[in-house]
Amino acid sequence: MLATTIHGPRDIRVEEVPDPTIKRPTDAIVKVTAGCVCGSDLWPYRGENPISAGATIGHECIGVVEEVGAEVRDFKPGDYVIVPFCHCDNTCAHCVAGVQSACDNLGMTSSGQGQYARVTQADGSLVSTGGTPDAALVPSLLALTDVMPTGWHAAVSAGVRRGGSVVVVGDGAVGLCGVLAASVMGAETIIAMSRHESRQQLATAFGATHVVAERGREGAKAVKDITGGIGADAVLECVGTDDSMGSAFAVARPGATVGFVGVPHGVELPVGRMFQKNVGLRGGMAPVRRYLPELLDLVVEGRIDPGKVFDFTLPMTEAPEAYRAMDERRAIKVILQP
Repeated sequence: MLATTIHGPRDIRVEEVPDPTIKRPTDAIVKVTAGCVCGSDLWPYRGENPISAGATIGHECIGVVEEVGAEVRDFKPGDYVIVPFCHCDNTCAHCVAGVQSACDNLGMTSSGQGQYARVTQADGSLVSTGGTPDAALVPSLLALTDVMPTGWHAAVSAGVRRGGSVVVVGDGAVGLCGVLAASVMGAETIIAMSRHESRQQLATAFGATHVVAERGREGAKAVKDITGGIGADAVLECVGTDDSMGSAFAVARPGATVGFVGVPHGVELPVGRMFQKNVGLRGGMAPVRRYLPELLDLVVEGRIDPGKVFDFTLPMTEAPEAYRAMDERRAIKVILQP
C-alpha cells in the first residue's frame, strides 16, 4: 500500500510499504477513506522525538472495515467506522473506570496517513457511523478520532462547569476543540489565548467570548483583567511546552484545576505555586473511546462541527506539503485523502 513514512527531521515521504495484516484474532483492517496530520506528529517531524527511519506515521483515520479477526463479533467488512487513535478492549478494569487510554491491551493507529490501518482491539475500539456518512460530515467524524475528544478531555479534566470561566492555552486544533467543548459545557467566559487571526476567528465561532494575544506576564494580566482580578475557574493546557504550562498556572485562580492534554516536552511543574494556591493538575492522553458515543451524537445532531479545524485538504501523495503547511502555521490541520 501507499503510506506516509518518516525518515528523519523534516523528511516525510509517501512510498510503498507492506499492507497491514491480521496478527491477532481481535484485530481489524480498515481501508482509510480520510486521514490527517496531527499537531503531535510535528514533534518527530521537528526532531523533538525519536524517529525510526522508514516507519509509517499518522494516528487519525476513518474508513471502511476491510477484514476482521476470528474473535471480532461486532463489526464486519463494509462497516464504516471511526478509529480512535488509542485502541482499547473497553472491558478491562482501567477501561471500565473510564481510562481507556491506559487499557491493559492498549494499541495505537500507526498508518492513519496510509491506505490501510490495523486496529488491534476492534470490538472495543471502533465506533460505527451507521452507514456511509454524508461528505459534509466527514471532517467532523475525522476530528472525533483524536482532537475533539482530546479537547473534551482537557475540559473534563479541568472541571469546566456551567457559568464558569475558562482559559484555553494553545490555538491548534486541540485547543480550538477545547474552546468548543467549554462552550458546549456551558462556560460563561471562555478566553482563547491566540496570536493568529484565522485561529482567533475560529475560536470565536466555537464560542470564545474573549481572545488574548499576549503571552507571559502581559497575557496573565489580560486574563486577570477579564476575570475581575481572580483568574480562571478552569484552564485547558493544549500545547505541552514548559512555557504553555507556566502560562496555564499563571492564569488559574486559587482552587482551580489545569486540564493538560498537550504531550509534555521539557515541562517543569510549578509545585510551589500549586501548593500555595491549591491549583490542581489533571489530564493526560485522552480516553477517546470513553467520549466517542456522546460526541458522535453531538456531531450527528448538528450541535458541534469540530471539522472546521480542517482548513486544508490534500491528496495523501502530498503529505510532505501537509507537514510543511502545519509546521509553518499556514494551516491549522490538514486532511489527507488516500
